[in-house]
Amino acid sequence: MTPIRERSATDPWQIIAELQGKLDAKTAECDEALAQQTAAAEVLQVINSSPGDLAPVFDAILEKAHVLCGADKGSLTTYDGEHFRAVATRGLSEPYVAILRAQAKPPGSPPDRLLQGEPLVHVPDIGTPEFTIPRAAAEMEGVRTVLYSPLRRDGALLGYITAYRLEIRPFTDKQIALLQSFAAQAVIAIENARLITETREALEQQTATAEVLQVINSSPGNLTPVFDAILEKAHSLCGISSGGLVAIEGERYRPLAVRGEPRFVEHWLQQGWIKFATDAPAQLRRGEPVHISDVTLSDGPSKSEQLSRLIELGGIRVLLMVPLRKDDVLFGAITAIRNEARPFSDKEIALLENFAAQAVIAMENARLLTETREALEQQTATAEVLQVINSSPGDLTPVFEAMLDRAMRLEAAFGILWTYDGEWLQAAAIRGATAAYADFLTSAPHKPGAENAHGRLLGGERFVQIADAEADAAYQSHDPLRRATVELGGARTLLAVPLRKDGVFLGDVVIYRRHVQLFSEKQIALLQSFAAQAVIAIENARLLGELRERTHDLEESLEYQTATSDVLKVISRSNISAISRSAASTARPILKRS
Repeated sequence: MTPIRERSATDPWQIIAELQGKLDAKTAECDEALAQQTAAAEVLQVINSSPGDLAPVFDAILEKAHVLCGADKGSLTTYDGEHFRAVATRGLSEPYVAILRAQAKPPGSPPDRLLQGEPLVHVPDIGTPEFTIPRAAAEMEGVRTVLYSPLRRDGALLGYITAYRLEIRPFTDKQIALLQSFAAQAVIAIENARLITETREALEQQTATAEVLQVINSSPGNLTPVFDAILEKAHSLCGISSGGLVAIEGERYRPLAVRGEPRFVEHWLQQGWIKFATDAPAQLRRGEPVHISDVTLSDGPSKSEQLSRLIELGGIRVLLMVPLRKDDVLFGAITAIRNEARPFSDKEIALLENFAAQAVIAMENARLLTETREALEQQTATAEVLQVINSSPGDLTPVFEAMLDRAMRLEAAFGILWTYDGEWLQAAAIRGATAAYADFLTSAPHKPGAENAHGRLLGGERFVQIADAEADAAYQSHDPLRRATVELGGARTLLAVPLRKDGVFLGDVVIYRRHVQLFSEKQIALLQSFAAQAVIAIENARLLGELRERTHDLEESLEYQTATSDVLKVISRSNISAISRSAASTARPILKRS
């Protein structure tokens, strides 16, 4: 009989204990994985429920990461390419949080090491390092072990999450991987917020652009509502405290539209032209924006009292000027001001440049509309004067008056049309002059003085424009006509254009302003066209007069010839008595006319 081999006996309770241990380990592992998945799901839920709002997302990430990684406290810090800033904290004191919000990145520090590309920074005991933040964490928070997990997108550092322990207990590989997964979720949240913000900003910019274009279309030729709309949208989208849209001439500027605190707005609008304190015009002419990060710096250019007062009233710290140019010609700028030392970003500058382009479009449209309207007005005025010439053949008075009426539309206070007989000037038409000055003009003819406008035109000048008649040489030399023009007429700026035919001076047209303001080139050209019409009227009147004289002479000659013929007829067929009677009756009407 073959013996049966005995099977080795094992304690069943030991087997059960081993199986239970494995089951507990698997259960703990499953519970840990479930907790991690649940935490990740909860974080994603916060991300979905807070589109574009990172604060609750960062708080949720920090809470879940610390609980699952066994961290006592810590923070989530973002990096903008220049500064680190703690945006969420957990379990930290306010004094230490203040340090984190203004932390630097000295060489070799954990933030600097992350910037250099290290995948993470794990310090088992921070009681010994010499860097400010770890030492402060140890002294103020009792921290001993710390883990820095970076937030990266396409290799660029966006920030980091820190996990602190109050005992020397390094984090495990699994805890490090878990913190890294939460860092990845923070990157997703940051990217989502960036995309949402960019989409919203793009929509706001498109809406603002459309609204400004709508104002341009609804206000043809009227720039005031366009400038107001541009400033309103620019200030809203770029975080501008105050500012304006300015015209630039040479090395000076003046506001066309201003937005901001009422006292500042009123003061700036009252200043008129202000001289630049820097070489800003040259920079703007090149198409480059002028960006002063702090106008209060003592090493900046010296400022006039006028400009210093403007800076004080506006609370100006940061100043940005974006040029308005057309065909490389500078004619203005959009000025943006901030009251705190926070420079404008490249994106904000680009947005202001877009608004500047819209302002240029509006100004160009207004210019074209103005030129079209002015051309139409000029043609209408010319046609009206020609109509008066046609309807008043030989009568110059209504022609001169009509022409002077049209000339007064060139923003003139009063005007005079003078005729010249080779020695004396006669005021042939007067419009808008004071009674005292009109009496002076019509009391007697006047001689052209060597230094006054008439004398200069007589000397051959194409036109004479005097910015301030009171400061001119003719007034200073006591020219009687100029003295009366200033003292009786109240004239300051005057423009005179000659009436000439074949180089012969026939008179002139003079228009006046009672304030100092030069007439534009267009206004000069228009007055010259009116003067040309006056010359046409004078020449027509001269020719018509000559024609009338010749017609009269011909009529008399014809009557003499007819009378002679009648007498000869009688002679040929009558006696002496009849001849005498016929000659007497024929001569009587002729002698009467003579």
